[in-house]
Amino acid sequence: MPTITTPDGVEIFYKDWGSGQPIVFSHGWPLSADDWDAQMIYFLHQGYRVIAHDRRGHGRSGQPGTGNDMEHWVADLAALTAHLDLRDAVHIGHSTGGAEVASYVARHQDRVAKAVLVASPTPNMLKSADNPAGQPREWFDAVQAGIVGNRSEFFRDVPTGPFYGFNRPGATPSEAVIANWWRQGMAGGIQAHYETVYTWLQDYTGDLEKITVPVLVMHGEDDQIVPFASAVPRAVEHLKNGTLKTYPGYPHGMLTTHADVLNPDLLAFIQS
Repeated sequence: MPTITTPDGVEIFYKDWGSGQPIVFSHGWPLSADDWDAQMIYFLHQGYRVIAHDRRGHGRSGQPGTGNDMEHWVADLAALTAHLDLRDAVHIGHSTGGAEVASYVARHQDRVAKAVLVASPTPNMLKSADNPAGQPREWFDAVQAGIVGNRSEFFRDVPTGPFYGFNRPGATPSEAVIANWWRQGMAGGIQAHYETVYTWLQDYTGDLEKITVPVLVMHGEDDQIVPFASAVPRAVEHLKNGTLKTYPGYPHGMLTTHADVLNPDLLAFIQS
């Protein structure tokens, strides 16, 4: 398996297929590069070079006892892009990966052409006086409690319920999609999954304000994980060159459930 070793000795697994302009994908919690299957194969067939990595503590990457935080994740991504000498790249991040992309681009814009934030917690998702539509602190505590209490069971409940909107009236749950989410999650480490929650409490406003390259913000209006009103309109307000595209009724995991819609939209933005 292709890997790089970070300066602090962690092996990071990655996929690197095709040629042409590079598109780099950053996955969400608690998943892996495999969550980008529908996008990787689509853009590969469109003539792009596609790259996705497993964040440290996730998937096939190492599971260190330290560094499960945004600072190290961005440094790991920077090490990967430097190793592959990626330039004029498009960075696409989903959920936690969206915060990773925002933080990376804010620091390494010389290598970046465009960025996309999909269902991203940026600028912040914690409920507060300034963000009344955010998730209450108790919600984050419940996620950590679920991880500690019975991670395997919790990792069935999340995709069965709010992640893909399968808990909505009239929804048709896909057992294959649920099982694939569980498979990816259980391949990672419980410590990294637990500590990831702390990154959801952070404020990424400063990163957004540093970004000058074009950024597309995509969000489902029925996102039960990162509520639409908690982050999306405010994210665009902090971007110098941001565009907002919303999807009525779409869930947090819309890249999987509605890849047939989102992939062409991503392509149109990249080619614009």
